[in-house]
Amino acid sequence: MKAMILAAGKGTRMKPLTDDKPKALLEICGVPLLKHQILYLGYYGIKEIIVNVHHHADQIIDFINNMNKGDIHIKYSHEKELLDTGGGLSKARRFFDDGKPFVLIASDIITDLDLSDLYGYHLLHNPVATLAVRHRKSTRELLFDSNYNLCGWHHNITGETLMVRDVRDPVKIAFSAIHVIDPVFFSLIPEKGSFSLTDVYLRLAPHWEIKGYEHNHSHWFEFGRIDNLEIRKNEEIIRRIYEKYHI
Repeated sequence: MKAMILAAGKGTRMKPLTDDKPKALLEICGVPLLKHQILYLGYYGIKEIIVNVHHHADQIIDFINNMNKGDIHIKYSHEKELLDTGGGLSKARRFFDDGKPFVLIASDIITDLDLSDLYGYHLLHNPVATLAVRHRKSTRELLFDSNYNLCGWHHNITGETLMVRDVRDPVKIAFSAIHVIDPVFFSLIPEKGSFSLTDVYLRLAPHWEIKGYEHNHSHWFEFGRIDNLEIRKNEEIIRRIYEKYHI
């Protein structure tokens, strides 16, 4: 199993902390986010990882090269211009040359979601992509039918809703920025340049199976905005997650 960590973003919602440092290297309870992500993936047997880089790319590369990674091998995908989630993945498509489903994960989350279970769920249902989702407060949510097939998108502030399949009373649930994707996906994306994976999933959903995997039993924390750095009430949980995956 291979994986890609998305770490190219400028971290604008984390300013001024990201003026001189990439978001992926911000420390949560003394541990850089990117270090946790690499060791988290390694815990589940993922030994080949590609990381996309742009903002303060040299810092990320230097950090990884000097990190004790054990037998984990890491490559880099340099983006001269930011390509968003879809464009970033598409640029790295040659890395996924073994024909097997792979993991795509954001660099700014900490979770104890069982990747083996998520991957097994994907293999069982064999969709184009499986998206980890959980019930939590979020600005935007994905919509699924009763079998957790993607059917739309909803914005909780503006009220905007996009339905791509006719489903009554869809399940509304937030995306956790963790995907398992079948390589056939690359043959389905004619998009070029910078584009969003969510937009692609919604385009494909009427014709291809895009599954949701609910993980409400897991802990999940996101550090994409500076307000989320107030972690005192969750510090003990985060440290327990570190103990599990970093030893």
